[in-house]
Amino acid sequence: MSERIKVVRVIARLNVGGPALHVAYLTEGLADRGYDTTLVAGSLARGEESMAHVAQKRGAKIVPLAALHREISPLRDAGAIVRLARLLRAERPQIMHTHTAKAGAVGRFAALLAGDARPPIIVHTYHGHVLRGYFNPLTTLAFRTLERWLATFTTKLIAVSPEVRDDLVRLGVAPAEKFAVIRLGIELGERVGGGDAVRSETRRRLGIGDDAYVVGWVGRMTAVKRTDDVLRAFRALLDQDPGAWLILVGDGPDRDHLERYAHTLGVVRRCLFLGYQDDVAPFYEAIDALLLPSVNEGTPVSVIEALAAERPAVATRVGGIPDVVRDGVDGFLVDVGDASALAERLAELARDPALRERMGREGRKHVLERYAVARLVDDVDRLYRELLQAIPRGVSRAESP
Repeated sequence: MSERIKVVRVIARLNVGGPALHVAYLTEGLADRGYDTTLVAGSLARGEESMAHVAQKRGAKIVPLAALHREISPLRDAGAIVRLARLLRAERPQIMHTHTAKAGAVGRFAALLAGDARPPIIVHTYHGHVLRGYFNPLTTLAFRTLERWLATFTTKLIAVSPEVRDDLVRLGVAPAEKFAVIRLGIELGERVGGGDAVRSETRRRLGIGDDAYVVGWVGRMTAVKRTDDVLRAFRALLDQDPGAWLILVGDGPDRDHLERYAHTLGVVRRCLFLGYQDDVAPFYEAIDALLLPSVNEGTPVSVIEALAAERPAVATRVGGIPDVVRDGVDGFLVDVGDASALAERLAELARDPALRERMGREGRKHVLERYAVARLVDDVDRLYRELLQAIPRGVSRAESP
């Protein structure tokens, strides 16, 4: 295929997290493979930090779509669909690829509205899902029904881990053969690293001694992350190791509550709330173990980064986490809501520096190749070209498959 291939990529918002990094790396990497990508991004919620600069640094052509928002709003959502359909008619891409739930719904409705400009190939990536545990049963049923219908005219569905795919198949979204599994790709060299000198300097700036045991948490402070369990587990850890510290890197709507809860539990003097940080590498160097007690995850970037920095992870056995953390090899997995088990695993790591070192080495070896950006670009390029080659002869790029 000598002609360049036009792609419209749609994401609900370029906030801090794996999906924003994912689309930025894809946009840059695919440009060298013959793809011209228009990246459509919605607006941030209050208190969210933007990662648009990551995509811009990589030469992404970002088209803001302010009406596309994380929250459900019939009027705004309808406006987003109309504006995106207008863009599809103007761009007439061969491929539309949506990322995250809201963008997936808005994008695919817009494709239908685009009429004869509907892209021949429509792809949606599930970076996780909201079809279990987020909403009340009636709302959840409505969303599942919508996803099943949207899947009927989607050319290919992508899951970021086998666990996410299997969960979606069990929920009846689509049969397994409709899915491809393509794991995230992350420029880990940019996100982690520094060594002992950075570790010592970061701890010095934070007022933490070189010999102290430090637990880290990195992410957005929202209900799905179960950050209350972070504090409960740390409270139990302090009963065994009074010199331990907890550093929390990130922000979000639950931050005020968490700081109050730290006071209530009597752990606030051993907790450092550091807020959003552009450069997370020094903090991975400063910690001894990462804690992630989420109720749901697609592929947790913080865990991948911690393992790349040779720091074991203690996390919950949900979503795509078991695809990243091998229980007993480079970290530990426990059930959701079991703060006691989280604390016990953290304490086990605190007592055994050799175990931490061994798990750290195993984790780094595991993630560096598995989550390489080059592998991500290769996988998506291969999928796109397979789908393009499958378009029947005589079907133009602006006709539906």
